[in-house]
Amino acid sequence: MTNVSAKIVKELREKTGAGMMDCKKALGETGGDMSKAIEWLRQKGIASAEKKSGRVAAEGAVGSYIHTGSRVGVLIELNCETDFVARGELFQGLLRDISMQVAACPNVEFVNTDQIPLEIVEKEKSIEMGRDDLAGKPDQMKTRIVEGRIGKRLKELALMEQPFIRDSSITVEELVKQVAGKIGEKIEVRRFTRYTLGEGITADKTDFASEVASMKTN
Repeated sequence: MTNVSAKIVKELREKTGAGMMDCKKALGETGGDMSKAIEWLRQKGIASAEKKSGRVAAEGAVGSYIHTGSRVGVLIELNCETDFVARGELFQGLLRDISMQVAACPNVEFVNTDQIPLEIVEKEKSIEMGRDDLAGKPDQMKTRIVEGRIGKRLKELALMEQPFIRDSSITVEELVKQVAGKIGEKIEVRRFTRYTLGEGITADKTDFASEVASMKTN
């Protein structure tokens, strides 16, 4: 992938309204060609989606997904700007896809990394700082290593950072941006809940062999 300067990334961002990382990726994929990068962003639906990020998405739908065997279920709220779009095929398809994504990602607990509470971040830092492989390393190096590990760990907890299960070349966040670009409205995953059958229940286990043996001795 072509190395691109911060200046050209900034220029592309100003022209399209797309995010910095999306602009950098677009320029890298197109050899640093501004026109081709703009076209690449439009094809992905990213440019127009970013321009809508400041709008209010108060409509939408609550969707559900029950995995085969009825052992995992998901409820998710996906928002858009109008009821008309919420009833549309593209929006409903996205709702189903993201519901399935949540079902397939048991470690995901938050929509994005910004929602992760500070106490969880601090707890993860404490765990990483105490790992044996960091013992004896300079504090500056230790801090840099831990920050990298924490960043990776937090992404594992966030739905929007996950590779899309039907196309691992994009994340769930990129998928949402693509659909938003096609629909022409802001789309936002607000919240979700994942249910696993029997989760949190401690079942008493009966030792039938011991019971039988006890009955024989009585």
